[in-house]
This record gives sequence, structure tokens and C-alpha cells, in this order.
Amino acid sequence: MGIVDYIVLFVYFAGMAGIGVWAMRRIKGQEDYFMGGRKFGKLFQTFAAFGAGTGSADPVNTARGTFANGMSGMWGVMYWLFVTPVYWISAVWYRRMRCLTLGDWFVERYESKYMGVAYAVFGCFYYMTYGAMLFTAIGKVAVPLVGPELLGTQTEYVLVPLVAIIVTLYGVLGGIAAAYWTDLIQGLCIILLSVLLIPFGLNAVVEKFGQPGDSWTDGFRVMHEQLPAHNFTILGGEQAAEFPLYAIIVIVIINAIGIVLTPHFIVTGGGTAKSEKDARIGLVTGNFIKRFCTIGWVITALIVLTLFGSDTALIKDADMAWGVATKELLGPLGIGLVGLMLACLLAALMSSVDCYMLVCSALVVRNIYVPFKNPNASDKECLLLGRIAGGIVVLGAVVISVTMLDMFKQLQLTWIVPMTFAALFWVGMYWRRATTKAGWTTIVFCLVSFFVLPRLIPAAAPELRTNPALTQVNEKTATGGGKAIYWTGGVKETEGGKFRGEGNFRFDMLLYDKVLGFDLTKVRNAALATLDLPFKILAPFLVMILASLLTTPNRKEALDRLYVRMKTPVDSDPERDELELEKSYANPTRFDQNKLFPNTNLEVQRPTRYDLLGFFTCVALCFIIIGLVLLVAGIGA
Repeated sequence: MGIVDYIVLFVYFAGMAGIGVWAMRRIKGQEDYFMGGRKFGKLFQTFAAFGAGTGSADPVNTARGTFANGMSGMWGVMYWLFVTPVYWISAVWYRRMRCLTLGDWFVERYESKYMGVAYAVFGCFYYMTYGAMLFTAIGKVAVPLVGPELLGTQTEYVLVPLVAIIVTLYGVLGGIAAAYWTDLIQGLCIILLSVLLIPFGLNAVVEKFGQPGDSWTDGFRVMHEQLPAHNFTILGGEQAAEFPLYAIIVIVIINAIGIVLTPHFIVTGGGTAKSEKDARIGLVTGNFIKRFCTIGWVITALIVLTLFGSDTALIKDADMAWGVATKELLGPLGIGLVGLMLACLLAALMSSVDCYMLVCSALVVRNIYVPFKNPNASDKECLLLGRIAGGIVVLGAVVISVTMLDMFKQLQLTWIVPMTFAALFWVGMYWRRATTKAGWTTIVFCLVSFFVLPRLIPAAAPELRTNPALTQVNEKTATGGGKAIYWTGGVKETEGGKFRGEGNFRFDMLLYDKVLGFDLTKVRNAALATLDLPFKILAPFLVMILASLLTTPNRKEALDRLYVRMKTPVDSDPERDELELEKSYANPTRFDQNKLFPNTNLEVQRPTRYDLLGFFTCVALCFIIIGLVLLVAGIGA
């Protein structure tokens, strides 16, 4: 990196910090700090959703996946595409909750302050994990640009804390308003990031492999000439084993179930919007913009694969693909584009982390400190604590980042962690019979089965690690295999010639192997990874439903109040909205004529024409985007 690149980065950092200071002077209380006064329109909601949902890990993961699997690698990010129609429906929920945190909803639904604590702990851990992935991405890009060491220390150990300080500074000072203003600027940077490398990359492809007279637009044809055909298929085949169709379907399902209950959706999902319409349009538009950006990331990754596919460093660690491309394609120009690219990636990170940090701040203040420590806490006291809590969450993300540098493992963890509360949210949203005791039972079940037993079983019975029946691997093929069936850390041969399982025990594999009779030695690597997910999707819901049927129902009066509020449309005028709520509280059956299943415990509302029109329009857009991807794949073929 040259002096111009560092100047670009300095200007960017200074601008973000300045916005934080400006926004701080406009904060009058918790509502302003955490929700911005619920006054943001379609533009800000769009870029808030886009920014919160688009992190530095996304282009890096896309590049890694495409480098290893061809275009099918895009599903490491593109799986969110088919989750987007769900947002058209869910955006209304968050506006009608009228809560400062999603933890508030859990407290009310299950009549338990401790449920709010549990959700707050989950939210903070989730964002530490997710934030770690974003920080790791920055490190992976920076290493090829500035070298493995910076200021005499490993690059990640210097750069990641520096970025964390900047995002903490403007985030804790300016609150959600600062986050939304910076998201607008950073969103534009992310769009630039998505296309910046493409013309330079195509030109480099033509210069290296093209024919005399070829222009940079011929780069697509040259890529087809240089790369095997399977690199241009969007579903994983034998040569691209990470994302076959069945894996994509399962990943979409687990994320559609899990993402809507993650804490930031109470903010970017519609809670800060001026109206329900603004909430819906902003949320789905922001997420569709990301899908178009993903196409740009895929094209960039194909260029990297064409130019540097034999690079041994990238073969060993494909997470560095984006950084290598930036260095090789933009570095020689010496006009600050490397600094601009790094600033754009930082924008992608910061536009996500700032929102996550503020959401966690609200969870700590609203669902832990106020109900248990100081119910009469002033706004000043709450804001101070919120800022401290936000900084601690970012610090936790940094620690995880520098100790766990495998981005794909971090990504998979973010799929699983939300399932701890998924059943409580979905079942509680639509079924009156869901009980508090069932909720706690489900949380304990998920924690024990997902995180405790996989570690406890081999610790209690270490002989399992060398049991021949449990050290099996799947068959090796031309594209991979030989992966451990029962152990997350693989199977290694010891000095005595025996095999030993490493890592955590995948006890759910026993269900497929010993109960259902699957021959797991014959399945592909993607199948082994995918088989972990159905258990984590289905089991919590079964536990929640069965436990609810066996335990005492919650109070009817509390349920009436919650469900009728969720059915009451939000008026943009706070005074009129309060009057409408009072009407609903006085008449809990006010909207019962809209129930899809009257006289039952199911709280499913009959969809309106606007609901259906928006939902199916979103579904149509999903397939249009896939068609566009196929069109891109065929350019130059």
C-alpha cells in the first residue's frame, strides 16, 4: 500500500468518527439512542437493512467459495436470497411489537424477566460470533495487501483492534442515528466494492490469456476458455461438493427460521421505521440490493480463479482470494484504489457491527440492568451503560476473531446458535398454548444437545475417540472425501497405527447410522455437513410443542394483550397509535374476524391482498435474480 492508500483510509475513518460526534449531540434519551425516534423512511431503512445484512465477510466468503467450487460457491452468501420473501411478512411484526428490544417481546410473551436475560445473553454471544467473522474477513484481505506483519506484529492482531476502536467510537457516541447515516454512506461504498475489481480483472485476464485485438469485455469469453465448464454451474456437482441442491435447501430453511429472531431485526427489520410500509419496502429492498452485489462478487471471484487458480497460498487459504486480487489488480496503479477497496470492505464490516453493537447495548440495558439492578435508572445512566456494553461486545468479537480465524466455521456457528430460541419465537408467535416452562425446557435442550454433549461425551468416555466403529471416514473421491463422520476435528492416525477422533463428537450421526441405517461412508462431504442441520431444525420444535402440551398454559389476560397488540396496525402519529392500542386492550377480540383458524389456539391471521402481492412479488424477484446469475454464467460461453 502506498501513501495515497493510507490517506484514503484516514479520510474514511475521520468521516465516520465525525458522524458519531454529530449524532451524539442530537440524542435526548433511550428512544433516540436505540431506535432513532422511530422516524426513518424507506431510504434509510433500505440502507440499514442492506448495511446490517452485508458484512465484510460476504465478498470474502463468496470469493473463497467460488475459488474452491466455481459459481456454486456463491451459495455461501446467496442462500439468503430465498429468505427475503419472509421479510415482507416479518417486517410488520417488529413494527407492531412496539418494543425497544426483541428481548422485551420474549419477556412479555412468556411472562418472565429471566427469559429476557437468557435472550440478551444469546444475542450478545451471537453478535460476538458474527462480528468475529467480519473482523476475520478484514484480516484475510489485509494480509496480502500489507504483509503478514504490521508494526512488528501479526497483521490481524494490529488491524482488527484498530477497526474495532473506530466502529466503537462512532457507534457508542451517536447511537442508531449515527449507524443509519454511516450505513447510507457505507452502503454506497459496498456497491462500489462489488464492481470495482471487475473491469481491471477482465482486462488482466485478456492481457494474460487473450488474443491480439481482444478488449476487456472479451474477458468473459477468455474465462470460459481457461476454466472447466463446471465452474460456471450454479449448483454443486461432483467437482463442487460444498453446495449441491439439497445442501442449499437445508441451509435456506435453517436460516429462514433463525434469522428473523436475531436481535437486530427489531431495529433494521422495521422497528425504527416511520410506518409499516416503510418497514416492509426498506427491509426487502435492502436485502435484494445485496443479491445484485453478490453477482459482482461472483464475477470477481471467477476472475481471481482464472488468474491465480494455481497459487499455492490461495489453494491453502482461499479466504485471502479477495485480498490477493486487490493487491495484484489495483496495487500497480498507485492511485489509492487499494486504500479505497480496503475502506469499502471496512464499510461493509462497520455497517454491520455498529448495528449489532447497539442492539446488544439495548439488550443489556433493557433486559438485564433495568429489571434486576435499577428499575428507576435515568436515561443518562442507561445511555452510559449501553455504550459500555456495546464496547464489550465488540471486544468479545475481536477476541473470537483473533483466536478462531476459520471464517466458514464461524459462518456455520451463526446458523446453529439462533436455533436455541427459534422454536420459542415461531411457536410463541402463532400458538397460544406455548408455555414458559416449555420455553425453558427447549433452551436447555438446545444448549445441552448442540454445545454440551458434543464436548462432554468424549470427555466422559475418552475411549470413544479410538473406537473403530466411530473413527470411520467417507470414501475419498477425485474432489475430496476421507472426512470424519463422527468427529468435527477429523480422524488422525496415531504412532501406534490406530485412528483417533479429534474435536467434538457428532452424536446425531448415530441416528442416521445406527437407527435409520444410512451408510455414511458412501456420502459426499456436503452431505456429511448437511446432515448436522435437520436435527437442529426439527428437534427444538418437537421439544417445544410436546413440553407445552404437558405444562400449564400461560395466563389468558397476558396473551390477549400481546396478541391484540400484534394485530393492531401502527399509526405514524404516536398519540393516535396509543388511542388505537387502548381500544385493542379494551376489546381483545377486536380482530378475531381475521383469524385463519377461528376458535382455536392458533393466532394465524388471514393474509391481506397486500401481504400476498408483496410476498409473491418477492418470490418472483428471487427467480429473476437466479435467471440473471445464469445469464452472467453464459456470457462468453
